[in-house]
Amino acid sequence: MFFEAVVIGILCYLGALSTPWLLGLTGGWYTLSRPLVSGMLVGIVLGDIQTGIMVGVAVQAVYIAMVTPGGSMPADLNFVAYPAVALGIMSGQGVEVAVAIAATIGIAGTIIFNFMMVLNSYWNHRADLSVDDGDDKGVYMNTAIYPQITNFLMRFIPTFIAVYFGNQYIEGFMASLPDLVINTMTVLGGILPAVGIAILLKQIIKETSMLIYFLVGFVCIVFLNLNMVGLVMIGALFALLHYNYKPDPQPTAVTPNQVMDDDEDEF
Repeated sequence: MFFEAVVIGILCYLGALSTPWLLGLTGGWYTLSRPLVSGMLVGIVLGDIQTGIMVGVAVQAVYIAMVTPGGSMPADLNFVAYPAVALGIMSGQGVEVAVAIAATIGIAGTIIFNFMMVLNSYWNHRADLSVDDGDDKGVYMNTAIYPQITNFLMRFIPTFIAVYFGNQYIEGFMASLPDLVINTMTVLGGILPAVGIAILLKQIIKETSMLIYFLVGFVCIVFLNLNMVGLVMIGALFALLHYNYKPDPQPTAVTPNQVMDDDEDEF
C-alpha cells in the first residue's frame, strides 16, 4: 500500500484549500476536493472504482450545502475527500458506514486545519520582518514556499498514515466492533445524506410550494424506478414550465400622496 498511500496523499495536498498549483481554487478545492471526484480517483488508486464512486456520491450528498465563510471550517472537506473516503472503501462495511467514518474524520480534520492556520500566522510575521528589512527573497520564501511546505506536510503525512496503516488495521478494527456499533453507524450514515439535502433545500427554496418539484423527483426515483438520465429530462421540463409560465409580479399601485412625497424627496 506504499504507492497507493503516496498517490492519495499527493492528491489530498493538491486538493487543499490553499494549494495554488491546479488553477488555484478552481482545480483544487472546487474540483479535486469534491467527494464526487475524489471517490472515483481513490477508487481507481485502490482498485475498486465502483465502491469508490458509490462512497463518493453518498459523502458528497452530506456536504453538498457546506460553505466556509471567512475560512470557518465546520468540517475539513479535504480530509473527508481523501483519507476518509479511502478508509471507508477499505473498511468493507458498506456505503453507510463509510459515510459515518467520513463525517467523523471531517470534524477531526478541522483541528489540523486550525493548527496550520496558526503556523501560517508565523510565516506572515516573518514576511513582515522581511519587508521591513528589504529582503525580497525572504518575502518570497515566507509567503510562497514555507507555507506550501507546511500545507504539504499537514495534508500528506496524515493521509499517508491513514491509508498505509489503515489498510492493515481498518478491516480488523471494524470486524471487532459489536453489532450494535455497526448498526448505529449504518443508521447514522444513512441519515447524513438526507441532512445534507435538507440543508441545500433550506438554502435554495424561496417558496414552500416549490417543494413539490423535489417530491416529484423523489417519487420518480423511489416508486417509478426512473434512472438519473430520465429524471434530468423531467427536471428540465419542469424548469422550462416554471420559467415560461410563472405569473408575473403585479405592479403596485401608486397613490397621489406617494407621487408628491417622491417629488419632495427629489427636490
